[in-house]
This record gives sequence, structure tokens and C-alpha cells, in this order.
Amino acid sequence: MHLWQATLPICLLVSVALPVAATSAWGFADATVAVQPKGAGINGGFKEQFDSKKPLSKPIAFTDVDSLRVILTAKEGSSSKRPHQAFLLLKDEKNGLDVSYPFTVKENGKARLELTQKELPIQFLSLTDPIDARVVIGSFGESKAYDSSVFKLKIQRDANVPLPTAVTSRYGKLPEIHHIFKDSPSNPPIVITLAFTAAVAATLSVLGFMWLFLGANLGHLPTAIKNAPLPHAIFLGSLFSFEGLFFLYYTSWNLFQLLPAAAVVGVVAFVSGSRALGEVQGRRLAGLR
Repeated sequence: MHLWQATLPICLLVSVALPVAATSAWGFADATVAVQPKGAGINGGFKEQFDSKKPLSKPIAFTDVDSLRVILTAKEGSSSKRPHQAFLLLKDEKNGLDVSYPFTVKENGKARLELTQKELPIQFLSLTDPIDARVVIGSFGESKAYDSSVFKLKIQRDANVPLPTAVTSRYGKLPEIHHIFKDSPSNPPIVITLAFTAAVAATLSVLGFMWLFLGANLGHLPTAIKNAPLPHAIFLGSLFSFEGLFFLYYTSWNLFQLLPAAAVVGVVAFVSGSRALGEVQGRRLAGLR
């Protein structure tokens, strides 16, 4: 019993003497808020410093031509560093409306935010009472996040400028859509058509002359027709059919009418042409030139 009574005061003294490890917390330093009207100089407008422990006493006027700028340095304990989240929270305590805007933060903790009235929700523009501006800073780990009011913001608007309205999508009957299609492309003038037709006819005559010049033997024509009359006739007919299809496409048909017909004629030309070339190969192997 005497030992316990002697040990208890010593334990109490030791517990008081031991340092208590305090958990670090997030905060900020070197904070300034500035409101600069459009067209004002570098030193124009309102600018004031604030700290993390005491908010500004007077509301800051914020008009539709102003630019709000908040600059601060985020700190974890006594060291400046970049948090995981840092944003300015604007909150209307009366209606429960709030909106947040993230800071642009560097690795050394320096944070910056610029804001205009155009970026505020429409519901905030009609408020008459000052809204609360809070700085929220936090990150992973055991450090306590910072969330506290730093100043009040008084939104002021020109009474002659109407408030913008938000267009809400509604489900229902929509107005009828009338499609306007382009006119069909017209054929070129007849003069251009005749000119290109004459050019094609001239090339055909040149092609026939070159055949004769290179030694085309027209004397084998009766033999070819006798050995394989149908393949040669159908192959030549398919070639002329292609020309007819192109003429119809040029004058009246569209592409959807041309393609099926061209596919059928193409298959016929391939089969008949293979048979006709087989007959020509047989004469070549027999030594006929």
C-alpha cells in the first residue's frame, strides 16, 4: 500500500512532463483577396489581406464588371505544400445554396483563383444578402482539414440589366421538322458533252490504228467466232452494255440504279471474257498468230 502511494505521484509527474504529440492541421498563410473592375489598372480596385483564424469584418462588393482574385499559400502544419483538395466554397446560409471553385495550386502550396459573375450560378445573382466565402483545404493522411469562413461576398448587379434565365429541357411534343433537300445536280451544257464524246471517238480511232500498226490479225476473226461464238459475242455485248449503262446514268439514272445493273453485267463480262480468252490461248498454243 505504501509502495502504491509513493508510485502514483511519480507517474503523474512523468505523464505531465512527457510532450504531447499534437496532430498537424492544414491551413494557409499570405492570403489576399482582390476585386478589380474591368479596365482598372494594376493598383485599381479593392485588395486586402486575411488570415486563417479571423475572417474579414466587412462584406466585399462584387459587381458584374469585377474580377475576384484570391491568392494564398497552403500549409500543413508549418510547411508549405500542395494539398489534395483546395477550393473556395460560396454558400448562402439562408437558402442552403452552395457552389465550389477549385484553386490552381503549385507544388510549393501557392494557390490562385480568379472568378467573375458570369461563372456564378443564376440562383446566386438574385441574392440580396451577402454570401459566405469559405476556404476548404484537405488531403490524405491524419492532418486535420481546414474549413472556415474567410470573408463575406456581396453580389451587386445593374438594375437595368435583366437576370439571365436558365432554359430547362422538357419532355413533350417538338415542332415538326421540314427537311429541305438540295436540287439534283444538272447535266453540263450539250457543247461540253459533244466535245468529250468527240474526244473519246478520236481515241477509239487511234486505238484501231495502233492495233493495225502492231500487227493485229483480223483474219482470225472468223476462226474465233467459229470456235467460241457465244463467249466472244456475249463478251463484246457486255462491253457495249457497260457503255449503255453509263449513258443511262449520265442522262436519267442515279447511282442506286446503276450499281445493281453494273454488277450483273460485270459478272457476265468476267465469265464470257474468261471463255473467250481461253479460245485465244488455244490458238496461240497451236502456233497461230
